[in-house]
Amino acid sequence: MAKVPAAAVAASGLVGGYAVARWTRKRPLGGVALAAAGAVAAYEWNRQAGPRAAAGLTAAYVAAFAGSHPLAKKVGAWPAVFTVAGSMAAASWAVTRRAA
Repeated sequence: MAKVPAAAVAASGLVGGYAVARWTRKRPLGGVALAAAGAVAAYEWNRQAGPRAAAGLTAAYVAAFAGSHPLAKKVGAWPAVFTVAGSMAAASWAVTRRAA
Protein backbone atom coordinates (compact mmCIF):
# COMPACT_ATOMS: atom_id res chain seq x y z
CA MET A 1 0.00 0.00 0.00
CA ALA A 2 1.34 3.42 -0.94
CA LYS A 3 2.18 5.76 1.91
CA VAL A 4 0.52 9.18 1.80
CA PRO A 5 2.44 11.96 3.59
CA ALA A 6 0.77 13.38 6.70
CA ALA A 7 1.12 16.86 5.21
CA ALA A 8 -1.08 15.84 2.27
CA VAL A 9 -3.62 14.20 4.58
CA ALA A 10 -3.88 17.32 6.75
CA ALA A 11 -4.23 19.69 3.80
CA SER A 12 -6.76 17.39 2.16
CA GLY A 13 -8.75 17.23 5.38
CA LEU A 14 -9.09 21.00 5.52
CA VAL A 15 -10.00 21.34 1.85
CA GLY A 16 -12.14 18.21 1.78
CA GLY A 17 -13.99 19.07 4.97
CA TYR A 18 -14.97 22.44 3.57
CA ALA A 19 -15.90 20.98 0.19
CA VAL A 20 -18.12 18.31 1.74
CA ALA A 21 -19.84 20.86 3.99
CA ARG A 22 -20.39 23.27 1.13
CA TRP A 23 -21.59 20.82 -1.50
CA THR A 24 -23.82 18.71 0.74
CA ARG A 25 -25.03 21.76 2.70
CA LYS A 26 -24.51 19.67 5.85
CA ARG A 27 -21.83 21.22 8.03
CA PRO A 28 -21.65 18.23 10.40
CA LEU A 29 -20.78 15.98 7.47
CA GLY A 30 -17.90 18.31 6.60
CA GLY A 31 -16.83 18.13 10.23
CA VAL A 32 -16.71 14.33 10.01
CA ALA A 33 -14.42 14.55 6.97
CA LEU A 34 -12.26 17.14 8.71
CA ALA A 35 -12.01 15.07 11.89
CA ALA A 36 -11.31 11.80 10.07
CA ALA A 37 -8.42 13.32 8.12
CA GLY A 38 -7.17 15.01 11.29
CA ALA A 39 -7.16 11.68 13.14
CA VAL A 40 -5.18 9.98 10.37
CA ALA A 41 -2.73 12.88 10.22
CA ALA A 42 -2.33 12.89 14.02
CA TYR A 43 -1.59 9.17 13.99
CA GLU A 44 1.10 9.69 11.36
CA TRP A 45 2.56 12.72 13.15
CA ASN A 46 2.82 10.68 16.33
CA ARG A 47 4.42 7.77 14.50
CA GLN A 48 6.89 9.95 12.59
CA ALA A 49 7.79 12.67 15.08
CA GLY A 50 6.47 11.65 18.51
CA PRO A 51 3.64 12.72 20.80
CA ARG A 52 4.79 16.30 21.37
CA ALA A 53 5.00 17.04 17.69
CA ALA A 54 1.66 15.32 17.12
CA ALA A 55 0.01 17.41 19.84
CA GLY A 56 1.46 20.63 18.43
CA LEU A 57 0.48 19.82 14.86
CA THR A 58 -2.99 18.74 15.96
CA ALA A 59 -3.41 22.07 17.74
CA ALA A 60 -2.21 23.81 14.57
CA TYR A 61 -4.75 21.82 12.52
CA VAL A 62 -7.60 22.95 14.77
CA ALA A 63 -6.26 26.52 14.73
CA ALA A 64 -6.07 26.43 10.92
CA PHE A 65 -9.70 25.34 10.75
CA ALA A 66 -10.77 28.07 13.18
CA GLY A 67 -8.57 30.69 11.52
CA SER A 68 -10.03 30.02 8.10
CA HIS A 69 -13.36 31.51 9.19
CA PRO A 70 -12.24 35.10 9.90
CA LEU A 71 -9.80 34.92 6.99
CA ALA A 72 -12.68 33.98 4.67
CA LYS A 73 -14.40 37.26 5.51
CA LYS A 74 -11.38 39.11 4.15
CA VAL A 75 -10.30 37.04 1.14
CA GLY A 76 -13.20 34.70 0.37
CA ALA A 77 -13.96 31.15 1.40
CA TRP A 78 -11.91 29.08 -1.03
CA PRO A 79 -8.80 31.30 -0.89
CA ALA A 80 -8.94 31.12 2.92
CA VAL A 81 -9.26 27.34 2.91
CA PHE A 82 -6.38 26.93 0.46
CA THR A 83 -4.23 29.35 2.48
CA VAL A 84 -4.69 27.50 5.76
CA ALA A 85 -4.34 24.11 4.05
CA GLY A 86 -1.04 25.17 2.50
CA SER A 87 0.19 26.55 5.80
CA MET A 88 -0.76 23.35 7.58
CA ALA A 89 0.95 21.21 4.96
CA ALA A 90 4.12 23.29 5.26
CA ALA A 91 4.13 23.03 9.05
CA SER A 92 3.55 19.29 8.91
CA TRP A 93 6.30 18.79 6.37
CA ALA A 94 8.75 20.92 8.35
CA VAL A 95 8.16 19.02 11.60
CA THR A 96 8.05 15.49 10.16
CA ARG A 97 11.03 15.85 7.83
CA ARG A 98 13.28 16.72 10.76
CA ALA A 99 12.18 13.62 12.61
CA ALA A 100 12.86 11.31 9.68
